[in-house]
Amino acid sequence: MKILAIDTATERCSVALCIDGQWYERAVDTARGHADIVLPMVDDVLKQAGVGLRDLDGVAYGRGPGAFTGVRIAIGVVQGLAYGAELSTVGVSNLAAVAQQFATPGARILVCMDARMNEVYWAVFEVGQDGHVRAASEERVTAPSAVVADGTTSLVGTGFKAYPELERKWPELPVQSDALPRAREIALLGAAELRAGRGEPAARARPVYLRDKVTFVKGA
Repeated sequence: MKILAIDTATERCSVALCIDGQWYERAVDTARGHADIVLPMVDDVLKQAGVGLRDLDGVAYGRGPGAFTGVRIAIGVVQGLAYGAELSTVGVSNLAAVAQQFATPGARILVCMDARMNEVYWAVFEVGQDGHVRAASEERVTAPSAVVADGTTSLVGTGFKAYPELERKWPELPVQSDALPRAREIALLGAAELRAGRGEPAARARPVYLRDKVTFVKGA
């Protein structure tokens, strides 16, 4: 499998290219400027690997939840790259990408990412037999006080740093409060989707904005 992955949904802008198990990666932590640096990062990993876009099997991207502008940048870049090279695309949850970094057999991982506005994006993930995380709850955006997670074995994400009351709910559990999504895990999970035949054409690449969803439901 040859897959390129891009993520710009948070303050970490990252690109990962996996060529039959060999990894090529770039990442920069910055509050802004993702649109200016992501394409040069893509060019760097392709050149390092000695491949072109048309040599790839597909492109994966962090589809959110995350910063509105950041997620839109990834969608635009991926659509441009994939359309020209006639590649399939696959969107991967940014929450799942965070959970995948800490996937161990039997783990049940609560991911809470700072969503600003006194809210967190959150979901629970379980680890499958293949070592990949799978959603064990719906992805939501709520106040920290509304987060629930029965049977959780670990806590992960920037929400625990932004809202210390979250960590106090589960004082007995280990917490990783600096974790941000990375393109490597997006590539890993995206490759599994491509193998399963769930890739989509570039025109169908789309973001997930949990706040928009919640607002729509309340007004329905």
